[in-house]
Amino acid sequence: MTTTKLRIPCPGCGSFEVFYSCSPACCFNHVCADCSTTFEPVTTLKGGRTANITPPSPLPDPADPAVACIKCDSTAVYMTADDSLVCSSCGVLLELELTEVTLGTP
Repeated sequence: MTTTKLRIPCPGCGSFEVFYSCSPACCFNHVCADCSTTFEPVTTLKGGRTANITPPSPLPDPADPAVACIKCDSTAVYMTADDSLVCSSCGVLLELELTEVTLGTP
């Protein structure tokens, strides 16, 4: 299964100009470059598992959107062709949820 880097739309303005502003040891705070909205993505189990996962090439940069797998806590979570999420470490299918949303100004 081929994957791509995460693309998370801003919950404030819908822009994909979102960057990860922290580190997994701290939190998953993301910031929108267009409207300054901040939020933290989390995953939930979608149900199902897959194998033969190919990570995106190139791999995400440290400032690219990131989220931890709810099952194994890995940040090797990527998008599939149908915009679902999959953890390449444990193979579970995931759904994305946005928490801690603080709207900025568009």
